[in-house]
Amino acid sequence: MKKRIAVELDPPFNDDGAFFLESVQALKNAGADMITIADSPMGRPRADSCMLAAKIKRDYQIETLPHITCRDRNRNALQASLLGLAMENVHQVLLVTGDPIPPEERENIKPVFQFQSYQLAEFTRQMNENIFQKPFQIFGALNINARYFDKELERARRKENSGMIGFFTQPVLSPEALENLKQARRVLSGILFGGIFPVVSHRNAVFLNQNIHGIRVSDEIITLYQDKSREESEQIAVDLSVRTAREISPYTDGFYLMTPFRRVALMTEILRQITRGESV
Repeated sequence: MKKRIAVELDPPFNDDGAFFLESVQALKNAGADMITIADSPMGRPRADSCMLAAKIKRDYQIETLPHITCRDRNRNALQASLLGLAMENVHQVLLVTGDPIPPEERENIKPVFQFQSYQLAEFTRQMNENIFQKPFQIFGALNINARYFDKELERARRKENSGMIGFFTQPVLSPEALENLKQARRVLSGILFGGIFPVVSHRNAVFLNQNIHGIRVSDEIITLYQDKSREESEQIAVDLSVRTAREISPYTDGFYLMTPFRRVALMTEILRQITRGESV
């Protein structure tokens, strides 16, 4: 059975949405089943994920999954966003606690964090029972690169008990992450979208390993990119992403591709190769 493929796009920083929307069309044409939209990742303001999800669903006839963080909205604002999505026929969300505000911005920007993600899931489930005519499908995040993965699984089970029906995982870029994904498949009852991130250079691999919480790149992968050109690195990224999709396929219900540095052409090639392999 063909697995569903979700592709994540970061919203634009300004009001020029041309590249973002062109990317949506290109990804749909290449085989994406769903566009997921991050909610101001790294705590830096971008176009609203819920409004973009509604526009994409309406104008491009592709399923959307907006991320909603607990960082920037209180209970009233969160309920208002969910009501707006429901009216726009978007009935699935990915709920995350959210990255902290960057240190240099904390004098001017104050986080909210009225909820954590499992509390927001419980709040949304209550709205499903009491308000919405069509209930939301509630997804969460699963960090398969967590150092203490047993504790991560405990949190995931708590999220399931709060109403989450499935998880989108951090990228599989090491043997340890693959083993953790297998364990998650055994323990969790919900839907799993396995994370795939195309590393695009040696510098990118080292930066991810040292600076991005929730991502672990194996030494083997880092070495592959040593002294490679951009073109060579992108081919490695395609090959590794397709290989990862094949390796995680038995343990997942779908694939979750994350777009690096607006490289949509790279993502469309990965999509074509994955969907070609899925159809064989």
